[in-house]
Amino acid sequence: MEITVYSSPACGHCLQLKDWLKERNIQFKEIDLSQSQEAIDHFVKKTGQMAVPVIEIDEEIIIGFDIAKIRAKLNI
Repeated sequence: MEITVYSSPACGHCLQLKDWLKERNIQFKEIDLSQSQEAIDHFVKKTGQMAVPVIEIDEEIIIGFDIAKIRAKLNI
């Protein structure tokens, strides 16, 4: 299972999402959108979103820190 979290350092919900995943020992790749315009452009093209957090689980996009949707996708 491939998990990517799109985030920025100033986003409180991003920190909560990453902490929630870490507490459950769920491995994920983080893309910090504050690091490059290229990352932002890719993110907007892929997700159609301008706000974070966004989590991608096996190519399914989940907007925000939606625990119910994340749990359902991860079967936990």
